[in-house]
Order: sequence, then C-alpha cells, then structure tokens
Amino acid sequence: MDQAVRGWLAAYAAWSGIPIGSLVLLLIHGLTGGRWGEALGPVLRPTAALMPLAALAFVPIGLALAAIYPWAADPAHAPPQVGPQFLNPTFFLARSTLALVVWSAVGLVVAAGRGGPLFAALALLLHGILISVIAVDWVLSVEPGFVSSAFAAGFAIEQILSALAFAALLAPASLDTERAGDLGGLLIATLLGTVYIGLMSFIVAWYGDLPDKAEWYLRRTEHGFVWLLVAALVAGAVLPFALLLRKSLRQNRSVLRLVGALVLLGVALHRLWLVVPAFDERGLALLLASASLCLLAALTIGLVRWTAPLFARGPGHVH
Repeated sequence: MDQAVRGWLAAYAAWSGIPIGSLVLLLIHGLTGGRWGEALGPVLRPTAALMPLAALAFVPIGLALAAIYPWAADPAHAPPQVGPQFLNPTFFLARSTLALVVWSAVGLVVAAGRGGPLFAALALLLHGILISVIAVDWVLSVEPGFVSSAFAAGFAIEQILSALAFAALLAPASLDTERAGDLGGLLIATLLGTVYIGLMSFIVAWYGDLPDKAEWYLRRTEHGFVWLLVAALVAGAVLPFALLLRKSLRQNRSVLRLVGALVLLGVALHRLWLVVPAFDERGLALLLASASLCLLAALTIGLVRWTAPLFARGPGHVH
C-alpha cells in the first residue's frame, strides 16, 4: 500500500503539470493575446477545466502523508532551517488545499473564457506564489534535507512545457501552418528554459561541494536511475529540439504530434527520476508510478476529446 501511494505521487507530479500548465498559458494569453492562444484554445480550455479532477486525484496523497514524507512520519526529520512548524501534516494539507482550490477556480474561469486582463494578472501573481511553495512541498520535501532555490522555477516552466506538448499531441484543427510554427517556437523556448534551469541547478549544487546536495544527485545515479535521466533527456529534449530546428518540420502538424509525445515522455521520465529514487522499494514504486501515469494520461486524453465540443466556439461560448 505504501509503495502504491508513493508511485501515485510520482505519477501525479508528472500528470498534474498538464492542467496546471494549461491554465497558466490561458492566463498568459489573457494578458498578451496572440494567434497562438486562439489556435491552442480548443485543447487548453478543456484541459484547464480538468483542475477539479486534479484536486480530487490529490486525495490519496493527502490521506497517506506518513507513508510518503519522512517529516510526516516523524517530525524530527524536518530540517532545522524549516522546522516542524512549516513541515507538518496540517499546514502541508492547508497549503495544498488552498493551491488546488485556487487553481481549480481559476481553471474553470479561464476555460469558460471569462476574466479580463486584470484577473489574468492577479491570477498569475498568485500562481507564482503558490507554485513556489507547492513544488517544494510535493516533490522536494520527500527528501527534506535537500533544498534548491531554482527548483520551483524549473518545475513551473516544465508544467508549461507539458501543456504545450499536450496541445501539440492533440493538434487542434485550428492549428494551420503559421500557428503550428508559433507552437513550435513556444516549445523550443520552454524546452530550452527547462533544460537550462535543470543544468544550472546541477552545476551550482555539484560544484558547491555540499554533502547533502551531492548525496541527492548521487542517489539518482544508483540502481540504473541515471539511465532514466538519459532517456528523459534524449526523448524529451534532444530529439524534439532536433526536429523543431527545421522550419518546415516545425510547421507540420504530424511532426508536432510526435514532438508533443516525445516531450511528454521526457517530462514524465524526469519527474519519475526526481521522486522515485527517494523510496526504498524503487522498482515497485517505479512500476506503480508508470502504470498510474498511463491511466491518468489515457483518462485526460479521453476527457479532453469528449469535452472539446463544449469549448469549440471559443471564449465566452461554453455551453
């Protein structure tokens, strides 16, 4: 049972980025406008509307905190610089509940095409605050001795990358050649941002020669987990980047579908690499996480395609 909920956390950390990233992209488009948001809206809006489902999917994690997080099982595991006043089950659940409720409400608003630029600006500001806490809570606090000031930023950008990749995978009919090129450009930018932050975090931590940081990375090279990271980089970064460099391929919907699938695979492998090595029975947790992730992915694709007609008329016409 413990390994099942640990696997669920790893899968949830990967999958939840798709609806959260979608609502962030809709908020950004609410401020900036642009043809890319209009083209991707038929996918982004029904995906953002799945945020209440993401909140519901968090329930098993909230009910089994002691099986996942060492500080929840024993307050002595909370690092001194944070202390049990912050890392305790009640406060953790309060923060997670607040974030999921806010994201669910914002997701439903933007999915319906409501809210103006002021709403989008305030919601993005609130999202920035929430994700900076939640990324650490959900993932880094599995091993509370490791800290990284850049982790939340990388986590947030990877969520946007996941949403763009999901939109590319489903490739709405409104994605003509020009808009496909826009999506390809956005994928390149977010992909580079994700890789850059991850690489710089590693370089700073490794060459800082701090035992706790080195141990965190070394644990993720044991038991073959280094190959999980290599696979994530090749599938989720190297191959998509190579395909997107050529303009004619970047504007091809079939190529974008392939790129979207590769990026989503890379993000999933990366999130599994972040979470699973923290547990004892790594093989079982990885297997259960992979199975859970496949289930969530299939459910998401099915729900988005089923509800897409409700959002087909564009903002303000959900029925």
